[in-house]
Amino acid sequence: MSSELIARLRGIVGDCHVLDSAAEMAPYLSDWRGRYHGLACAVVRPGDTNEVAAVVAACAEAGVPMVPQGGNTGLCGGATPLADGAGVVISLARMHRILAVDADNDTLTVQAGCTLATVQEAAAAVERLFPLALASEGSCMIGGNLSTNAGGVQVLRYGNTRELVLGLEVVLPDGRVWDGLRGLRKDNTGYDLKQLFIGAEGTLGIITAAVLKLFPAIRSRATAWVSVPNPGAAVRLLGLLRAQCGERVSAFEIVGRSALALVLKHIPGARDPLPGAGDWAVLIELSDPAVEAALSVQLESALGMACDRGLATDAALAASAAQATALWALRENISEAQRIEGISIKHDVSVPVSRIPEFLARAGDMLAERWPDVRVVAFGHIGDGNLHYNLSKPIAGDNPDFIARTPEVNRVVHDLVTMLGGSISAEHGLGQLKRDELALYKSPVELELMRSIKRAVDPRGLMNPGKVLPEGSANPR
Repeated sequence: MSSELIARLRGIVGDCHVLDSAAEMAPYLSDWRGRYHGLACAVVRPGDTNEVAAVVAACAEAGVPMVPQGGNTGLCGGATPLADGAGVVISLARMHRILAVDADNDTLTVQAGCTLATVQEAAAAVERLFPLALASEGSCMIGGNLSTNAGGVQVLRYGNTRELVLGLEVVLPDGRVWDGLRGLRKDNTGYDLKQLFIGAEGTLGIITAAVLKLFPAIRSRATAWVSVPNPGAAVRLLGLLRAQCGERVSAFEIVGRSALALVLKHIPGARDPLPGAGDWAVLIELSDPAVEAALSVQLESALGMACDRGLATDAALAASAAQATALWALRENISEAQRIEGISIKHDVSVPVSRIPEFLARAGDMLAERWPDVRVVAFGHIGDGNLHYNLSKPIAGDNPDFIARTPEVNRVVHDLVTMLGGSISAEHGLGQLKRDELALYKSPVELELMRSIKRAVDPRGLMNPGKVLPEGSANPR
């Protein structure tokens, strides 16, 4: 990168917000898991949309690639620069203002650098709910949530991030600003442009602000950890709960015994809610805006019916908010426990809810046939068909050889997912991790449509290169 461009960037954002020493840039150059490590010419930290636009325009004129970055909590290397060191990381962390609150319209307008927790708190301050809920909510930023179309534990009731956004502001790859910050639930004036940028992982532009949907605040909750005989029983239990409790079912998570075991091993203070229970459990939450809602009674009644029908074998119902928090901590700390345990082959997949039991049974058998001592850590959002299916060897010394077989393992898992009508990426995005996998599972027509959009919006390919879109032609299976 030329000294002239560095000087121009410093003139836009200030000297202290252009980092170019190795020590200063280090936190921005590796992903949360420690799997991807890149290089950059500089890290630039603009403070508002005008500065983002000016930075992007300067980089575009110089032909310098740009990597947008929020809280850097992504799991697929989407916000990590490539190893060539040719690009600039543009951090949105300074852009953390709540721009507008419209309680009557149930909307919140925020800058992209707001953490998810800050957004949730702003909603709560006007007795509203922003329902996106992730374990990393204290550090992940709303711009990153939007760029990956994040899911989380309440998709069952409220939908993915894509369903929680009414408007966006985006800096395009040439530095122009598209102002789509409209709080409208009906706007039938052609293409819904915001949907191009949600889930695009910064490859089409930089999201700088968003208008988010709010919902009535939740005032009553009931939470339970339930042992189930098998995943098929879990799916049928979900159907029973929805029949008995309707839309009050806000979360329904499945946790395999191996996932819980890692939490109990690595997370201080973690306690097994049902010692001696079987291989599978579900974490259930009912919620309602009404203070007087008798959710605990309703949940206990539904679980009694489930036990009578053989869909559940035991249950621990939270008797207080503290107990509910402890149950949720078991689920939310699975990723951290896995990180402490060591690297594994991770899959973030989705299949139709009805086919989750088939996927788990067939994938387990197929993997065990080839790698008899494989350890399957399976958990996730069974209510919307999204499973985190992570594989390793239980003996640390055996793991490096197994990890080296990642392409073979991926073929087993992803081929089965595709055969069952599923997706190889449910909520974490593609980034670098699954970019080349896409060529195996997207049709040539889909890939060409995606490439056509990329060429139209970012013809020089400067925006987050090496992410999402695979190189070369499709190779459908």
